[in-house]
Amino acid sequence: MWAIVINPIAGQGKGASYGTRVITFFNSRGIDYRIITGATANLTSRNLATFLSQTHDCSGVVAVGGDGLVHLVIQQLAQTDIPLAVIPAGTGNDTCRTLGWPLDDLEFVLESVFSKDPQYIDLGIVDGEWFSAILSTGFDSVVNERANTFKWPRGPMKYNAAIARELPGFKPREYELELDGQIYSTKAMLIAVGNGISYGGGMRVCPNALLHDGLFDVMILHPISTLEFLRVFPKVYSGAHVSHPAVKFFRSKRVGISSNAVAYADGERVGPLPVHAESIPSALLTWLQ
Repeated sequence: MWAIVINPIAGQGKGASYGTRVITFFNSRGIDYRIITGATANLTSRNLATFLSQTHDCSGVVAVGGDGLVHLVIQQLAQTDIPLAVIPAGTGNDTCRTLGWPLDDLEFVLESVFSKDPQYIDLGIVDGEWFSAILSTGFDSVVNERANTFKWPRGPMKYNAAIARELPGFKPREYELELDGQIYSTKAMLIAVGNGISYGGGMRVCPNALLHDGLFDVMILHPISTLEFLRVFPKVYSGAHVSHPAVKFFRSKRVGISSNAVAYADGERVGPLPVHAESIPSALLTWLQ
């Protein structure tokens, strides 16, 4: 028995249409499944927990939605032998990018799930909460905080509007990082702790992050001017920002971050700093392209 977990409002309705196509695929092949959804994220999580507790032969979980739904599902699948298949139906779909799947070929993804063996990948855990892609603090978290107050515009434009609102007055902050026991104090505009390679809908902030090395890629953007930020920012979509002199990378299994700031993981609010994260090897069974 499979669980098909659907966020119908993901991707401004793409979740519902992709969910229907996933169900059609399962029906055409006579595969047993249960649809899991809910009016809220908390209700969806509880419904999935109930299903998993009552189904001792769960073959796998298909998450039809965006990174927020994947984040919700991995809280229950981490460190189990139940595999997760991710169907990119959200706005960002950065977990799918990290796993190597195309974002526009649903049938290929589903066929691959039933023709390939799943593999274990690393996850990050921050103060008891699992994440698959990026833990971050700094400018992007300020933008998230602002965007979450907007009722309009919707979708990616909401974040562009928040960037335009926050960037002119943004000030770098003092951070203290603990990287595998070594203390590193610095002023920074942004700190990203990468298990995966990207966030924010394809921003390859940690383009060299690996899913099997038991380490985070930690990117620090040191202070630069607003004009320089606007010049460098587009390069993050290709990963070319890594050569900028204000960008510094570390690799670390354990990361602590302290400052007067807020952290987000997989686009979900973690809360105020300080936070402590650890890379956990082979924590999630999933399919890689």
